[in-house]
Amino acid sequence: MIASMTGFARREARGPWGTLICELRSVNHRFLETGFRLPDELRALEPELRQLALRQLKRGKVDCTLTYRAAQGAERSLDIDQEALARLLTRVREVAGALSDPRHPGLGSQPSVSPLDVLRWPGIIRETETGSEDLIAAGRELVAAAFADLAAARAREGERLSELIEQRCAALSALVGEVRARLPEVETRMRTRFDERLAELQANIDRDRLEQEVALLLQRLDIDEELDRLTGHIAEIRRVMGGSEPAGRRLDFLIQELHREANTLSSKSQDLDTTRAAVDMKVLIEQMREQVQNVE
Repeated sequence: MIASMTGFARREARGPWGTLICELRSVNHRFLETGFRLPDELRALEPELRQLALRQLKRGKVDCTLTYRAAQGAERSLDIDQEALARLLTRVREVAGALSDPRHPGLGSQPSVSPLDVLRWPGIIRETETGSEDLIAAGRELVAAAFADLAAARAREGERLSELIEQRCAALSALVGEVRARLPEVETRMRTRFDERLAELQANIDRDRLEQEVALLLQRLDIDEELDRLTGHIAEIRRVMGGSEPAGRRLDFLIQELHREANTLSSKSQDLDTTRAAVDMKVLIEQMREQVQNVE
């Protein structure tokens, strides 16, 4: 069955570490594009979550927002990044040496560096929560559940799209049947009109030559091939919708082919009812195209 590219999912989890909220929004897109907004505590999960999205979805623009609210009174630890501290102190000594160099008079005396100034430097202090492993595990499980919910929502929307497309296919097949049933009547009417015009001319006509001309005219105006192709494309659309593979791009191509055949049918038509049927076909095909734009 086909799946939609639009959907929404929301999951929430609570624990000793606080509250996690995951929201997923999916809209139409030519390919699969994922965007993640994660708290700093869960930033390391992003590559894993991208792989999860690839396994669950095939097309669509997906935005994932993960919000974290720490529990009140949660214990935190302050860790010093020793490598960052060493790099910072090295640069401080270099600057201090430059300031005290006699070749640069007027730069002032040896500066003093406050330990608090060092601790305020970005990257020196790492603030971490106790139980961070539990938080990461909970975030991983929460996002996985949210993606499963999103895939299920897209599948349900796909079922509704399938019903709408099938309704249009049935209506289109009915119009093709009506036009095909009228072909003998249309051909007879054309022959009658041709004979009436010849009678008005009151000229001696070679009947064999006349039959050849009529045959050529009917061949140019023959729409059997277009009707056969329309029928074949409708059958292919139904087959694709019943498959298990992503069908959006193939359905989009088939809709283009349906539209092309309906245009050819309209241009060849010499019958008012057939022309009206061709217009109705194009209306149905356009409605199908709008629905197919949402298919994964």
